[in-house]
Amino acid sequence: MDLPSPKFIIAGQLLREYIILPSNQVLLDVPGGNCLYAAVGVAVWEPQPKPAIIARVGEDYPLEWLQEFNRRGLDTRGVRILPFAVDVRSFVAYTSRTSRVYDDPVSYFAGLGLPFPKALLGYHKDPNALDSRTTLQPISLRQADIPDEFRDATAAHLCPLDYLTHSLMPAVLRQADFTTVTLDPGPGYMNPTYWPDVPSLITGLTAFLPAEEDLRNLFTGRSSDLWEMAEALAAYGCEIVVIKRGESGQLIYDAASRRRWEVTAYPSRVVDPSGAGDAFCGGFLAGYRRTYDPLEAALYGNISASLVVEGVGPFYALDALPGLAEARLAAIRQTVRKV
Repeated sequence: MDLPSPKFIIAGQLLREYIILPSNQVLLDVPGGNCLYAAVGVAVWEPQPKPAIIARVGEDYPLEWLQEFNRRGLDTRGVRILPFAVDVRSFVAYTSRTSRVYDDPVSYFAGLGLPFPKALLGYHKDPNALDSRTTLQPISLRQADIPDEFRDATAAHLCPLDYLTHSLMPAVLRQADFTTVTLDPGPGYMNPTYWPDVPSLITGLTAFLPAEEDLRNLFTGRSSDLWEMAEALAAYGCEIVVIKRGESGQLIYDAASRRRWEVTAYPSRVVDPSGAGDAFCGGFLAGYRRTYDPLEAALYGNISASLVVEGVGPFYALDALPGLAEARLAAIRQTVRKV
């Protein structure tokens, strides 16, 4: 039976993750990646039709994982399997609920008295590396990666990806009549050296959803005021700017009305912080398409993130008690502060 066209498209990365949680629990070679968490953030509110993911993986990516994603309610027809192996390993160690490191896994396993996983041999990641302006990576997305059967969708979110993907895809989506396009920038170009290039990425977006640390990095030497940054970015033709601040919540700026709000994060019991920002973006997209209200959208995103972090892995939130998301949404509305 043919699947219906999805309403929501999430473009991003699929990863094989190696995680040391704040509790020192170790997860080895588990499915992850920003598009999974963002798609789950959508599915908390809009499980049908299945939110669709667009990503690229190598032939060595476990096919049983893709089958499991389908069983858990995601449309994987947009996952392109390349005819060669692609290293999509990712290591993160949480030194606290809010602090993490992405490199030097050897020292962290040694610190826990654990043998170093053979699957991480040769792993190296430079968290400060800048994206290329000219060279596509194997997992960089291309126009042809959007399946024809997804063309009836009208809402899309672009998870953190490389500069070249983000410089291409928003225009491709708008040309395909997507009326809502949101983007979470990649840290590889949120850097002062990319300042002249960032405005072109923002123009025409429904919402730009950076993390505070990335935004401050981009504005190094220009501003230290987050509201000033939000206004500067919105001036390039973006309707909404939301600054994600982790446990401090979010700042929301609506360019048309020049209204500002501050929202606190729902007080979750944090087990695994992975993907909280991505789940927020997915919830924001679902909430925006329900209400077309930037504040309400941010509240939906806030609750998606609150559910994801309370368990291990991207799909924990989908097992929440019926009505829990709605109850949390009603509670978090009471914390909104207009600035």
